[in-house]
Amino acid sequence: MNKFLSMLETLENTSKTMADITKLERIASQVRRDIVRMVHANNSGHPGGSLGCTDFFVALYFEVLKHNSANFSMDGKNEDLFFLSNGHISPVFYSVLAHSGYFDVSELATFRKLNSRLQGHPTTHEGLPGIRVASGSLGQGLSVALGAAQVKKLNGDSQLVYTLHGDGELQEGQVWEAIMYAAGNKVDNIIATVDFNGRQIDGDLDDVLPMGSLKAKWEAFGWDVLETNGNDMKTILNTLSEAKNRTGKGKPVCIIMTTEMGQGVDYMMGTHKWHGSAPNDEQLVNALSQLEETLGDY
Repeated sequence: MNKFLSMLETLENTSKTMADITKLERIASQVRRDIVRMVHANNSGHPGGSLGCTDFFVALYFEVLKHNSANFSMDGKNEDLFFLSNGHISPVFYSVLAHSGYFDVSELATFRKLNSRLQGHPTTHEGLPGIRVASGSLGQGLSVALGAAQVKKLNGDSQLVYTLHGDGELQEGQVWEAIMYAAGNKVDNIIATVDFNGRQIDGDLDDVLPMGSLKAKWEAFGWDVLETNGNDMKTILNTLSEAKNRTGKGKPVCIIMTTEMGQGVDYMMGTHKWHGSAPNDEQLVNALSQLEETLGDY
């Protein structure tokens, strides 16, 4: 009898997990619609990396992160914190923040407009809830996040700090200073994720500046490293859970997350050309035809 009940419980949990993943995938579809519409409306922005990282952002903000969108505070005491280092992928960040309740979804229509709080790169002086640091000057995010992580330790705050970085961003020297500092000081309450899509604004990563094995490099600098598929919702959820389990053990944790730039829009995939280019009217219609409207367009 106990074995039978255990089997029923397993089936119930599996069904719940599948339902949860489907829900997250539906949110991701809407976020991708938001991205292409936001960038198209102003004929400027960065859709490629935003589309590639959508599943990560949705998994993080709707399932993993302990955060309070209704009462945002800059110090984030007793909350998990997230710092976007590659700030040019702001469209996905803004969409996920809006759908998480930080501000009204209708504000997405102001993206990159004059006097908007939704600038091309996230900034803090407009007071946009969910944004704790100006980013987009690449290479700085991990340094800021490490400061926040150490403050949490000093304050006895057990929550974690998460970051996201571009693979091309790792060509910045300051990143490696921060990577070395984190391991040397045993900052083990941080999870840094690298969006490894192999492309940057000037071309393929290997053509601009080959990075070799990122896993080997981070491990050589003293980090605990996981690798994952960032475009599969179940996989990224499992990896984030495993990364969380590895915190607090004396080493900072890194996730090397393989993604496809432009994921979800076929003509944007397989090329670096949509790193910072906006779709025209016809291309927008094409993109939207591939992405289901699940939460309603703003």
